[in-house]
Amino acid sequence: MARNNRKIVPESRHVLQQWKYEIASEFGLPVGAGFSGSADTEFAGELGALGAGQSYGEYWGHLTSRENGSVGGEITKRLVAQAERNFML
Repeated sequence: MARNNRKIVPESRHVLQQWKYEIASEFGLPVGAGFSGSADTEFAGELGALGAGQSYGEYWGHLTSRENGSVGGEITKRLVAQAERNFML
């Protein structure tokens, strides 16, 4: 079965990417060009934090499935909340 990942609104790709990095930052996950490995050391093992001065850039492969899934789940939660707000107007 072929996958169809085509966006209904092509402009949404940028917003979804922005949300992905924003949520990862809120969760303290070490991703994105701006991350410098300064996560809280108490949770560093759980968060996959890097040593000082290191950066993963755009790479997400070092994160666990649970961490990546939590970002995707939060995106879905926000999309549903936004749709509900728009529906109520």
